Amino acid sequence: MGHAPVQESVEQAMTTHGALAAWVSEVAALTLPENIRWVDGSAQEYALLTDHLVNEGTLTRLNPELFPNSFAAFSDPKDVARVEGRTFICSEKESDAGFTNNWMEPAAMKAILDEKFAGSMRGRTMYVIPFVMGPLDAEDPKFGVEITDSAYVVASMRIMANIGSEVLRKLEETNAFFVPALHSVGAPLEDGQQDVAWPCNEEKWIVHFPEERAIFSFGSGYGGNALLGKKCFALRIASVMARDEGWLAEHMLILKLTSPENKNYHVAAAFPSACGKTNLALLEPTIPGWKAETLGDDINWMRFGKEGELRAVNPEAGLFGVAPGTGWATNPNAMAAIVKGNSIFTNVALTDDGGVWWEGMTTEVPAHLTDWQGQDWTPESGRPAAHANSRFATPIDQVDMLSSDYFSPEGVEINAIFFGGRRKTTIPLVTQARDWTHGIFMGSTLSSETTAAATGAVGVVRRDPMAMLPFIGYDAGDYLKHWIELSGKANQDRLPKIFLVNWFRRTATGGFAWPGFGENSRVLKWAIERIEGTADAVETPIGFVPAPGSLDLDGLDVAPSDVVDALKVDPEEWEAELAGIDEWYARFGGSLPAEMAAELAGLKQRFAA
Repeated sequence: MGHAPVQESVEQAMTTHGALAAWVSEVAALTLPENIRWVDGSAQEYALLTDHLVNEGTLTRLNPELFPNSFAAFSDPKDVARVEGRTFICSEKESDAGFTNNWMEPAAMKAILDEKFAGSMRGRTMYVIPFVMGPLDAEDPKFGVEITDSAYVVASMRIMANIGSEVLRKLEETNAFFVPALHSVGAPLEDGQQDVAWPCNEEKWIVHFPEERAIFSFGSGYGGNALLGKKCFALRIASVMARDEGWLAEHMLILKLTSPENKNYHVAAAFPSACGKTNLALLEPTIPGWKAETLGDDINWMRFGKEGELRAVNPEAGLFGVAPGTGWATNPNAMAAIVKGNSIFTNVALTDDGGVWWEGMTTEVPAHLTDWQGQDWTPESGRPAAHANSRFATPIDQVDMLSSDYFSPEGVEINAIFFGGRRKTTIPLVTQARDWTHGIFMGSTLSSETTAAATGAVGVVRRDPMAMLPFIGYDAGDYLKHWIELSGKANQDRLPKIFLVNWFRRTATGGFAWPGFGENSRVLKWAIERIEGTADAVETPIGFVPAPGSLDLDGLDVAPSDVVDALKVDPEEWEAELAGIDEWYARFGGSLPAEMAAELAGLKQRFAA
């Protein structure tokens, strides 16, 4: 198997961007691919790629009448979620990675990666994907180039980011810096070796070098492990850029709300994966006269504007949502976007008529499916048909409720920030922070019961600061300090108000105290009325909760006792919660901001009183 075509490809397709050309040559010499392809991002290229993936058995073409130009993929059962235990931040100093990240000395890690990537693309095509996060005409566009040996990754990146020739031309014209992101499934092919439908490696490494702004991913072909513009760049590396440049890279949705008085508000909300972020981003309000539009469901980059206001943009081009729980009853806006087609589904079930299905998609369960592992499935099978972390990747411009502001390079002003997790007890439906610093305290102690979005046990309460626990690219204490210090740049009158929410509080009998989904618009309405000074609240030790009668419950069929349960602040439950926060804050050591220690002390005093 010769490599002359590769060298020729490097020379012929060489970009005029010197640093990029050198990097591509270096990677080709290390990984030894059979061919190199510079991705142009065109529809023709996408058609060729997906045809190839169908022929290889990686993709299944769906019924075009049900899901036009859409495909289903099925991963190796050992490659189904983010691998946080194999994810590293290799900063020059271990202290800069902090306790929330795995760390290894950079030179030692590079020696391992050099060995893993050596020859890793043998027998495969090496794809070079130029991409930009956010609008190409932004004042400061953030470029990346992903090199991968996975056509599935190329097809998925076309949905999730702005990729291809136009990006490359802009990169060349401005000789811009780019984040190099190298990915290999780690499954080289020898002469005559038959490929498998989902190549991957038992050994996985997801590695970030923050000072160099570089990403290396080896062994996994799945989701956030392989689509390196997503969590790796947009959060882990971007959070370090944001720290150094004075902005915020956050795991947040962006939602526009318009009141019956035709006044616009923009809210950002941070929730751990699989806790309803996409559902809230695509909210269908149930209260008359209110309108919702989305700008994004997962990533939010925020900078202070010329007047000291906090402005947000979504740097992604697609939705990469958890499929189970997304359905016509719970999230019709997501479903309407999905059925327009042009989507890639991963680890969902197949219907007998060439469609896809997952738990919660429809109220009626199909009589027969092929499950995500290729087995026959019926409702009596006693196992889920779709994997709990199965996904849909869908272009965001197919969302009917997409705000035109999504395309604005300047972004939108944020009026409120919501933090929320999945808790059965303790945390009320909604609490307003006393001020910005108290809001950061709420975010820093955010907790949720774990879901299937990451490997490991499910249902364990873990702290997840700002829903960024797996994504902070540097020390968590310094991250909180950055939040505190940034507010000094702001117009204090225009700082967003901060709220803590919990849609998942249970009643004494075990049912949900709040119906959630579209009814969450009632909570958002109360928050906006608090911003406007028109809604009443009761002060509690943890902050302000809705006063009786201040939450709009008109037309809502919910027992008054359930609303009381949803809003309850129980000192006994908080006794255990305070102990949990103590334990959590102890892990920060000397990097915990003094302001956060003071907030905890104040909370204890208020409960003691």
